[in-house]
Amino acid sequence: MFDNLSDRLKTVTERMRGRGRLTEDNITDAVRDVRRALLEADVALPVVRGFVDRVRERAVGAEVTRSLSPGQAFIKVIHDELAGVLGAGATGFELRHQPPVVILLAGLQGAGKTTTAGKLALYLKERAGRSVMLASLDTRRPAAILQLQQLAERVGAVWHPSTADDAPLDIARAAVDAARRSQAGVLVLDTAGRTRLDEELLAELKVLHTEIQPQETLFVVDSMAGQDAVNVAAAFGETLPLTGVILTKADGDARGGAALSVKTVTGQPILFLGTGEELSGLEVFHPERMASRILGMGDVLSLVEEVEQKVDRKQAEKLARKVQKGKGFDLEDLRDQLEQMMNLGGLESLLDKLPLPGGVNSNQLAGQVDDKSLRRQVALINSMTPRERRFPKIINGSRKRRIAAGAGVAVPEVNRLLKQHTQMQKMMKRMSKGGMKRALRGLPGLPGR
Repeated sequence: MFDNLSDRLKTVTERMRGRGRLTEDNITDAVRDVRRALLEADVALPVVRGFVDRVRERAVGAEVTRSLSPGQAFIKVIHDELAGVLGAGATGFELRHQPPVVILLAGLQGAGKTTTAGKLALYLKERAGRSVMLASLDTRRPAAILQLQQLAERVGAVWHPSTADDAPLDIARAAVDAARRSQAGVLVLDTAGRTRLDEELLAELKVLHTEIQPQETLFVVDSMAGQDAVNVAAAFGETLPLTGVILTKADGDARGGAALSVKTVTGQPILFLGTGEELSGLEVFHPERMASRILGMGDVLSLVEEVEQKVDRKQAEKLARKVQKGKGFDLEDLRDQLEQMMNLGGLESLLDKLPLPGGVNSNQLAGQVDDKSLRRQVALINSMTPRERRFPKIINGSRKRRIAAGAGVAVPEVNRLLKQHTQMQKMMKRMSKGGMKRALRGLPGLPGR
């Protein structure tokens, strides 16, 4: 997400970074480039106008011109304004209510409401420690009811049954009563969508909200919808007292215009970003951190939090003890490390959160070792016998052919995996003998090589 915008803005900020003095001319040129970058990212025109006006006003003021480092001060202005447009200072998700906390999801058909309901239930269970009940009010699409029921079973949420013959309001009332009786901490209501906006949908939602009085009313919007997302957001915002926004399919949108527009249009903060089909693909949206990522400054805080939540600490400690004792780094250890990386969203997700030097594109780096290749490597290791994983040196030509056939790849893929493992094994051996500094000397492209 934001790939195109990030590339353009990084070019602007790199050009301004070394400036010892800012003039009206170079500020005007920089602001013009920022405006063009935002428009190409499909940001709504009123949002672009407000953004560039504020940047220009701050850039020509004492805040920048009297700074000891004007170029850096200009970059800070861009960062602060990006964070403001994305919703900096918002209070965020609120669960401190008398249970059950009722969350109403609203949005168009195809925006990903039902999948988001499952993701939200998993997030609330794992991150907030809440018991969750799910209920579908989408009586116009019976498949949606079955889909949400299956999601409830997968994430371990309580399921409130409903049928296509029930009235949405009746389902909602019964679900609230059931949630109270079962002492569920949170009730998530998945509403019906449409392929386009219509008065019937909005009227139904308005009645539901008035009768149920949910504590949170979240607008679910497809980030790939661009300007259409802005129009839909405006209509929903006028009909319902929204409390927040969830952007879905964020990993499929390289422009990011919806994210930079929807907060301004609805007046409500983006609370979550949804990515991929996996139910774990829901992350809290931090405006300041996202602004840093857009400008190529990385997001180390989010990376650290993600590592703490998703990395198997016991497994990591076991490997560390094994390395310290000088025991071999076998292919099962390599498989564990590859799986940990995939749990963190793959190489692209990791690189996106790391601060990279100017001109270095995280997508280009990730493209050299894509997530598909990680999965192929795991498949190859799984295709081996336990003895082959522990003693890779026994893998001869016939074994390579069998392993490759089992994983559905060519023999050269096996050779590449074994070479990679050998390199990592040597690095682990250096770490056990001479520590990290000595191990790093062995890596290509690093000082001391």
